[in-house]
Amino acid sequence: MRTGLTKQEKTTDIWFDEKDPLIHVRTHNTDLKKRLLAYSRRYPTICQQTDADPETGCMEFDIAKGRFSFRLTAPYSEERRNAASKAAKKHSGNLTHPIQKDVL
Repeated sequence: MRTGLTKQEKTTDIWFDEKDPLIHVRTHNTDLKKRLLAYSRRYPTICQQTDADPETGCMEFDIAKGRFSFRLTAPYSEERRNAASKAAKKHSGNLTHPIQKDVL
């Protein structure tokens, strides 16, 4: 969807406080919108779409606190980073296609 917004303007806001049992999510992120919309349809008592702006592509949801999480991942060790780099270089030939040039 072309909205005329720059990537910098397409934000995801997640806010909550200790008192409110809901987390409020406002997002332009297409993948997150699809996931939240599907979840809200499957579990309407836990998650509801509260607003949508077709002009900007933004959607808002309220979701129960216990159902939304942030996943924190540890940084790669130098050993793991090197192994991933070697594997990527080894298989990089699968990603490139030779370009045939016309010879005059």
